[in-house]
Amino acid sequence: MGIESGKKPHAVCVPFPAQGHVIPFMKLARMLHSRGFYITFVNTEYNHRRLIRSQGPDFANGFEDFQFETIPEGLPPSDRDATQDPASLCYSIRNNCLTPFRDLLSKLISSSVVPPISCIISDGVMSFAIKAAKEFGIRDVQFWTASACGYMGYLQFHELRRRGIVPFKGDEAQNCLKASAMIFNTFTELEHEVLEAIEARFPNIYVTGPLSLLEKTIPEDKLMSSFRPSLWKEEFQCLEWLNKQEPSTVIYVNYGSVTLMSDQHLLEFAWGLANSKHPFLWIVRPDIVMDDSAVLPAEFLEEIKNRGLLSSWCPQVQVLSHPSIGVFLTHCGWNSTIESITSGVPLICWPFFAEQQTNCRYACAEWGIGVEVNQDVKRQEIEGVIKDMLEGEKGKELKEKALEWKKKAAEATDIGGPSCKDFDRFLEKLLLNRE
Repeated sequence: MGIESGKKPHAVCVPFPAQGHVIPFMKLARMLHSRGFYITFVNTEYNHRRLIRSQGPDFANGFEDFQFETIPEGLPPSDRDATQDPASLCYSIRNNCLTPFRDLLSKLISSSVVPPISCIISDGVMSFAIKAAKEFGIRDVQFWTASACGYMGYLQFHELRRRGIVPFKGDEAQNCLKASAMIFNTFTELEHEVLEAIEARFPNIYVTGPLSLLEKTIPEDKLMSSFRPSLWKEEFQCLEWLNKQEPSTVIYVNYGSVTLMSDQHLLEFAWGLANSKHPFLWIVRPDIVMDDSAVLPAEFLEEIKNRGLLSSWCPQVQVLSHPSIGVFLTHCGWNSTIESITSGVPLICWPFFAEQQTNCRYACAEWGIGVEVNQDVKRQEIEGVIKDMLEGEKGKELKEKALEWKKKAAEATDIGGPSCKDFDRFLEKLLLNRE
């Protein structure tokens, strides 16, 4: 479905400033751009500086009909490469971003260079954008970048607060229902019961995932091939190392871009991996240890030097799709969960916060692709569960189930699949105002 010259719609995309939100937002923006949309992608000033350091000073230049804008997030200066504290960031965004976003919209509206704004697509936790959209009379859409089951969990906070069970003050999940539509990065067969329950409360939902597969249906262009929206500099040497490993033998370990752990937990994971005697690729961010730098003992490094690879960040989709990967030890963030599903890789789950516990529960109990480890993790448990996953019958069962879900995800996003159709329906009925 193309768009005639001179009638180009303009989408303003506003992700929450964290890696797990920026990446799916960029995938959605690419999809819209491929259908003829002009895109204004709004980062916070801090995150945009991180993107420039990660991707290089010219990463944002030269994309036709695609521009970046920034707004301040209101937090004091911090370590330039550290992930901002999620709680402080949420509070600051809620209290400081509306005014600069209004100013940005005024600038875009008065500009003779960009097309008139057709819609604002904001993250499900950036509800100030809904308020601004209504003030300016612009169509507003919410993109929930986490799981649908996680969103359903957040919707229950209102009832828990009413009963006095939890003193919860936030209304971000409820605010999503004020938008004209919601997009979910999932596929119907995976979360059909939850999606039906959400649709009963809010009919205008569009299920368009997994976006990492859906974007493969569009031709690759400069935007697709040269821009990688990672806040961390990706180290591609790990792919060469994976090429030297046997199929389905490697443990991939990545706790995401926000998760923090104690130094003791870091050591327990380290020795659990070492004692398993299996090869592993472990992503260890410099800021992963609470209030300290991640330092692993020399005896551990000596023990694993011929079968373990440590990296600060990696191209995760390429890693998960590599044939050498046998299991993924993860925090169960939604990007990691859905990317493992699309790659057919079973999970060892160590959820940290937000909806990750819900994702873990569904991965283990509903989808049959994972096992959970204790929050107060011990090396013996890690060693044992790795051996079960890579050597035992349990691991074979989970792998078979993961491959089944991989096939279903591919079918959902194939041409004519339900996610592909829902994306077209989203464009036709909402953004292009076609009946």
